[in-house]
Amino acid sequence: MAREGRGLICAPVSQARAEKMGLSRMVPRNEERFGTDFTVSVDAAKGITTGISAHDRAATLRVLGKVSPRAEDLVQPGHIFPVRAKEGGVLVRAGHTEAAVDLAKLAGLGDAAVICEILNPDGSMARWADLIEFKKKHGLKLGTIQDLIEYRRRKEKLVEREQVVKLPTDYGMFDLYLYRTVTDGGHHLALVKGKPKAKDAVLVRVHSECLTGDVFASRRCDCGNQLHDALRRISKEKNGVLVYMRQEGRGIGLPAKIQAYRLQEKGLDTVEANRRLGFSADLREYGIGAQILTDLGVRRMRLLTNNPKKVVGLAGYGLELVDQVPIKTKPNAHNRKYLATKKKKMGHRL
Repeated sequence: MAREGRGLICAPVSQARAEKMGLSRMVPRNEERFGTDFTVSVDAAKGITTGISAHDRAATLRVLGKVSPRAEDLVQPGHIFPVRAKEGGVLVRAGHTEAAVDLAKLAGLGDAAVICEILNPDGSMARWADLIEFKKKHGLKLGTIQDLIEYRRRKEKLVEREQVVKLPTDYGMFDLYLYRTVTDGGHHLALVKGKPKAKDAVLVRVHSECLTGDVFASRRCDCGNQLHDALRRISKEKNGVLVYMRQEGRGIGLPAKIQAYRLQEKGLDTVEANRRLGFSADLREYGIGAQILTDLGVRRMRLLTNNPKKVVGLAGYGLELVDQVPIKTKPNAHNRKYLATKKKKMGHRL
């Protein structure tokens, strides 16, 4: 890996294994672009010298993958970088960390793995054509995270439909579906207009809960306006779906969100406030929402969103993005900075 892959050698592990081995997060505030959950680096406690040689790093990796992991078998810091995988794997987060642990589990090899990003000889990141040549040279198989998502989606499910009721609203009658996630017992909702069919390009909104915006009409954000605009537009369609995800404050929870508001009052923007509190700019995961959509019969969709993150990995869940439909809201004096930050720092198409 070190000679041919050239990238950083990491060791994805499950949350349970990380806890057993005392692998605490590398930093209290994770500002890594993709939210990769690095822990403090480690070395094996015995059987190595400096820790950096291929022999020593292999020894450390073997310790990390032991059938019965123990914290005392490792020392910190070291020369191997463990990474914590999300519970639910690629069905929750379409990342390399989750893919590696999923593959290890599917192969019956436990809940730890080794990965290395591949660089070209000139130091640039290897792309698809480069990887084709790499696999030929080394006699390897080539797969994608999308392939793994598709496989797991055929074999297992992380959401369960619990209830369906009628919900009369200002925008007409909807069917309200209650879903439970099997990984954490959390609940999410779907408001459905009509009966989505596989052939239809269904208008879809995946909306993350915002109590202050959705319920109290806060002008700090545009969440409430987006929610009601989406319901209004879906109500005019033959078939449409709004998935309401219970991931308050871009996934940080209500108490932390209110703390972030306090920091924003002191001059920080929404991204800076999240990071000051020890969170990534956006902790939301959309795999659960994608599974809800497929359970409802959606296969082709026109997605109401300004957020490019929502479209990542959709094909692996059996969803075809026919169109990305922007949601335009009118800025006000209280949210103008917030909207500018989402555009500049989070890539939202506003």
